[in-house]
Amino acid sequence: MTYQNAATPNMADITWFHNSFLFPVILGITVFVTALLIYVMIKFNAKANPKPSRTSHNSLVEVLWTVIPVLILIAIAIPSFRILYTQQEIPVDADLTVKATAYQWYWGYEYPDNNGIYFDSLPLEEEELTEGKLRLLSVDNPLVVPAGAVVRVQVTSADVIHNWAVPSFGVKMDAIPGRLNETWFKVEEPGIYYGMCSELCGVRHAYMPIEVHVLDEAQYIAWLNKAEQEYAQVEVGIENTQLVKLTN
Repeated sequence: MTYQNAATPNMADITWFHNSFLFPVILGITVFVTALLIYVMIKFNAKANPKPSRTSHNSLVEVLWTVIPVLILIAIAIPSFRILYTQQEIPVDADLTVKATAYQWYWGYEYPDNNGIYFDSLPLEEEELTEGKLRLLSVDNPLVVPAGAVVRVQVTSADVIHNWAVPSFGVKMDAIPGRLNETWFKVEEPGIYYGMCSELCGVRHAYMPIEVHVLDEAQYIAWLNKAEQEYAQVEVGIENTQLVKLTN
């Protein structure tokens, strides 16, 4: 069992850190401690040592079991801090800003750069599922973003604490009433990605999915035109809105 396939550079870094760095360190420590325990049980049991040792300390061993763990922690901290910095440093030249507002128990999405497009994203009931829709994950109005764009996500809540999390993006941000938190992602490949509220928020916490559709440029502009007509808070044509600057 491992992480979902990475859809963003940040998640690729997290996956590498876990699979190629952290897991071997954990495995090595586990094997070493297990072997040490077996050695001690065999060599220093009562049968092999009827007269127990009265050794009170060993300076070399005490130095080693202090210095080696410190060096291991430093080695873990260096790539960990780099990944954390990349996650928390919001790019100043984001192509698109989306505001995600949490409610019990659904999400609302606003596009402030595009005439305040706003819509609620409600989970589909079982009787509403059609071919290709997933139980407990699909919604009626998914978040839609363009592929290759840096997307800034502003996260808040209208009631209790929630959490906007999409594992394949490497994104997990608390939605707190009265506070506006920010995170970001950049997905290169078009597709459909899923997440869930990841903070216990009430009786229907397990039924608060996140669905993100990543579209190519032409599909996104077509969706934006349609969204302007259905959800825009300001009646302005698509030609007058601030479109995202897609990266090549």
